[in-house]
Amino acid sequence: MIAPANEASERGVRVASEGGRMSEGRRLTRSSNKMIAGVCAGIAESFGWDITLFRVMFVLLSILSVAFPGILVYVVLWIVMPKPA
Repeated sequence: MIAPANEASERGVRVASEGGRMSEGRRLTRSSNKMIAGVCAGIAESFGWDITLFRVMFVLLSILSVAFPGILVYVVLWIVMPKPA
């Protein structure tokens, strides 16, 4: 059974699992462990990855793609991702 929108938003985002059933997932937010806006740290924390490794990989991927797409994605995520509670 899916909870009402206001109750689900209090507990976090619900994600689909096997068999189409819904299970609780962690909400993707910016991190308070930030260097610029907390976007990379928030993504890394959400997936349980090493924050420093994710930051390095993001910078390398951005540089290898002529930097602009990486910067654009970062700015969009900065705007879209909510601040930590």
